[in-house]
Amino acid sequence: MTDSARYQQVLSTLTQVGQEHLLHFYDQLDPAAQTQLLDQLEQQDWPQLAELIESHVKQSPEIGLPESIEPAPYYPAAAPEQLTKKYDLAVKHGEELLRAGKVAAFVVAGGQGTRLGWDGPKGTYPATPIQRKPLFQVFAETIIKAQRKYGSIIPWYIMTSPINDEPTRAFFKEHNYFGLNPKDVMFFQQGTIPSFSTEGKALLASPGQMATNPDGHGGSLRALHVSGAIADMEQRGIEQISYFQVDNPLINITDPLFIGMHAIDGAQMSSKMVVKVAPDEKVGNFTLSDGRIMVIEYSDLPKELEQKLDADGKPMFIAGSIAIHIIGVNFVKQLNSGRFALPYHRAIKKVPHVDLATGELVEPTEPNAVKLETFVFDALPLCQMSIVLETIRENEFGPIKNAEGVDSAVTSRQLQSQRAARWLRTTGVEVADDAVIELSPLTAIAPEDLQQAEGLPQRIDPGQRTVL
Repeated sequence: MTDSARYQQVLSTLTQVGQEHLLHFYDQLDPAAQTQLLDQLEQQDWPQLAELIESHVKQSPEIGLPESIEPAPYYPAAAPEQLTKKYDLAVKHGEELLRAGKVAAFVVAGGQGTRLGWDGPKGTYPATPIQRKPLFQVFAETIIKAQRKYGSIIPWYIMTSPINDEPTRAFFKEHNYFGLNPKDVMFFQQGTIPSFSTEGKALLASPGQMATNPDGHGGSLRALHVSGAIADMEQRGIEQISYFQVDNPLINITDPLFIGMHAIDGAQMSSKMVVKVAPDEKVGNFTLSDGRIMVIEYSDLPKELEQKLDADGKPMFIAGSIAIHIIGVNFVKQLNSGRFALPYHRAIKKVPHVDLATGELVEPTEPNAVKLETFVFDALPLCQMSIVLETIRENEFGPIKNAEGVDSAVTSRQLQSQRAARWLRTTGVEVADDAVIELSPLTAIAPEDLQQAEGLPQRIDPGQRTVL
């Protein structure tokens, strides 16, 4: 089809939904820019967007909390006496799935390191205590160790964004994929959605480009399908996906207990939780409503529930979400059969845009636009079965989100060093409290791996910096 015919077709579609202004500058663009604009406009599901404009842009949909909200049940980190056999069975089954090559790793890595003062994809940020290995290297070495441990291939799916896809791919090539086989690493981009004025008009970022924003971490479940990642997993015989975010170097990607418990309980999507440090900690809350697990954001949980105490005087809603999940491949396919199943959320933001009258870029000083996004935890209530497993915060949650203070590189590196010290002490190594230790995932991804490690010191002295 010629660009002229494509233009007429796109114009007709846009006119039907009141968005024909997006072609306002079309005649002023060179042929290459015209083609790019048509490509972008053709990729949108305009009938669905028209519905979202009416329901989420021109108005703010009410946040409908369930009538009944209870604390979510969860499996404790340590097996209670009555569940010891089940925990042992889960570990055994999880290891079987890993050995059989039924598990894939999936990292959401579309962010930039801007908040950290880092010019580049967040996954390239130097994360470890001494050698300053980048986050991507930590994850790659974790996967390599797991492959050696279980004698199987664990393919790694990496979701980037339009802004960091190219530098992320280049970073992996530059570092020879950190020892991984490039055939077992798949990159694909997060989806985007138009940014709208509060009147429901899609905005232009430039005369030849529509303003868009990422469709949220929930969009990762759509991107898995659209990119062909799910088809690739099916070809490989993958059944379970280990989902994590790029900012957490303590992640246990291949936890056999978590994988096995999810599988033997027949769950579609399962989650890890940590005990909240305070009732009002700014994390999502795992809750139970009508027999379904769901996450309620800290800002949406009613204050009386947030502060509610049990019979022993302890907070009832203690299960905090840390964005670690096991997700069934078949469940992702189910979410994408027909129209994508996750609901959209509305946020008012400042979005630069082109003034149609002057063609000049407007830099707003106040929020002027609606961005729509989806949240991955909104898939949980759609499950027939979902479980929550407690993990110890200090063992598996040391995110690098902020330049300083809480959840910063400093606190994460401290947590990495402290965990290494705890693991070493289980083997009899004497470790001074103020020693700084960097334990490579290639050496150990679990405490028991150190039993086979060679060359461990007998002691690590105060102030000593040690790489193992």
